[in-house]
Amino acid sequence: MMTRNMDTSLASLINLHGKIAIVTGGAMGIGYGIAARLAEAGASVAIADRNANEAQASAEKLNAKGYSAAAFAVDVSDEASVQQMIEQVIAKWESVDILVNNAGIYPNVTLAQMTSADFDKVIAVNLRGVFLCTKYVSERMIARGDGGKIINITSIDSVHPSSIGLAHYDATKHGVWGFTKNVALELAPHHIWVNTVAPGGIRTPGGAGGKTAEEIANDPAFAPFLKKIPMARMGEPDDIGRAVFFLASDLSSYMTGTQIVVDGGYLLA
Repeated sequence: MMTRNMDTSLASLINLHGKIAIVTGGAMGIGYGIAARLAEAGASVAIADRNANEAQASAEKLNAKGYSAAAFAVDVSDEASVQQMIEQVIAKWESVDILVNNAGIYPNVTLAQMTSADFDKVIAVNLRGVFLCTKYVSERMIARGDGGKIINITSIDSVHPSSIGLAHYDATKHGVWGFTKNVALELAPHHIWVNTVAPGGIRTPGGAGGKTAEEIANDPAFAPFLKKIPMARMGEPDDIGRAVFFLASDLSSYMTGTQIVVDGGYLLA
């Protein structure tokens, strides 16, 4: 691991050249915003997504900019699929330095209407997926002996519920936050730092229906939500990408087991 001293240049702190990053759910939305920032900083980025075609398109988009990216199909809820994806990444790039557990689903259904299948599916993707990817990537990091960074994407719902109909989702995000803190303790002796980023309302194809920032600002349906945000706008995927980049870089060299909330001040309300 790099020796920490006050003479370390800013350029070296933000340089990810030679690093290998896996971003689950990286094909679009927040995941792509994260992948793009890590790639821009010099990392080779594995876009690991259930949608293989979208993952390939996103990897090609990054490669066209002169970055290093490749697509890998994965179902994060399936143990064999996760293991296979990690093996494929290591076969291509030899190691994994950064893992971003971003893949997640958030179907809205009230408790009264929720089935056990509904609950189990969200748990499988949002919580089991984080466990599986963290377990098998950290094993490789430990075996290599050069440390690493693991960043889990939670939500403001890991701190406070945002709306009715997300009980299963909120349970997973609280779970990921607790999992992160405990695993941070376990992995610290191996120089593996584990942190989270908690997004608020982010303008993604799923969360905002593909609407532009201007359309959202003028849409009465979004008015009650925007009114709760002191910054008076929804976030962009790149807002999360920047926070993840901070945790993935050496700028966060003395941080583990913590959560960065990126919500425009929503929780203040």
